[in-house]
Amino acid sequence: MTITRTRATFAPPITEARRWLDGKSFPPERPLINVSQAAPVAAPPMELRQHMADLALNNDEVHLYGPDLGLPALREELARKWSLSYGGEISTEQVAITSGCNQAFAAAIAALTGEEDEVILPTPWYFNHKMWLDQSGVKTVPLAVGDDMLPDPEAAAQLITDRTRAIALVSPNNPAGVEYPAKLLRAFFELARDHDIALILDETYRDFDSRSGAPHDLFADPEWDKTLIHLYSFSKAFRLTGHRIGALMSSREMMGEIEKFVDTVTICPNQIGQHAALYGLKNLDQWLAGERDEILDRRAAIVDGFAALADKGWQLKGVGAYFAYVAHPFGMPADELAKALVGEAGVLLLPATMFVPEGDASGASHLRIAFANLDRSGIGQMFKRLASVSF
Repeated sequence: MTITRTRATFAPPITEARRWLDGKSFPPERPLINVSQAAPVAAPPMELRQHMADLALNNDEVHLYGPDLGLPALREELARKWSLSYGGEISTEQVAITSGCNQAFAAAIAALTGEEDEVILPTPWYFNHKMWLDQSGVKTVPLAVGDDMLPDPEAAAQLITDRTRAIALVSPNNPAGVEYPAKLLRAFFELARDHDIALILDETYRDFDSRSGAPHDLFADPEWDKTLIHLYSFSKAFRLTGHRIGALMSSREMMGEIEKFVDTVTICPNQIGQHAALYGLKNLDQWLAGERDEILDRRAAIVDGFAALADKGWQLKGVGAYFAYVAHPFGMPADELAKALVGEAGVLLLPATMFVPEGDASGASHLRIAFANLDRSGIGQMFKRLASVSF
């Protein structure tokens, strides 16, 4: 019997986790702490919303189809800013705007792979990447990370076959939070180049990297576009999650393939969202710097306050951007524990079983906390609740 594309993969983890709330209520004095999803819950800054409202009222073109690969002005500005930030040369013709970063990944996979080709993903992986590979008929080859939550290029080299088309990395990482060192990214770039495969680098959370300066030097390579496919999202930077604006950077030749994908899926990215992203790139650097400072402070609060859990046997395995990846001390597997914590602690988080292959024992002992929407007080309250439970 034929297995359909959607039946080839699992249910969306965030949607599944929300079902754990069905039939449950949380009193005002002890509200639910929801650390399951890595998305801003606040609206964009008022000046950006005003700009978007003005566009909707006064610019008739934003209600029509736009160019498949995105607004030329947005592509140009992103190329300019990334060239400055990374110390490389990126042209407008090497940039595509997509309907979110997930679509950028989907477009890249469609352009790179055929049936039964292979893509290497470090585990724990970003589950939407795995879901799209499943639905594309592409084999996911898991690459287990080390105790430091970093993947090993030498181990990856052992997994490359004549069907391998790409290695896909996320940094800062979802779900583990760790920031991949520049030397590590360079090693993966050279590995991919030497084997004539692509390195897909998803930098959705680059704006919240704790390091100063460029996180890598890959764009400085004069032939970066022969190997690197860079992915980005405006959702986190400017709180534009509902407007679905992402970006992909690669070779001019790849743009023709990306255009085919976009034209048959969405025709074009959201016009108002693109204008909003362009406004943000040109006008909101200082505001975004404040957002970064706030996220870094919340990251510090995770590190500072984790002693409350460490005393109970928990371990902080990785932290950064929006995420903390933790090992729990209980005999209960993580998928059961996560459901139980909703009732016992009023905390909704995700089990690592959602981020690893079926049968991977590490999934049972780890949890992901998406802390970006909690202030220091909320983080302290979460730790207090988690430290109070026993199973």
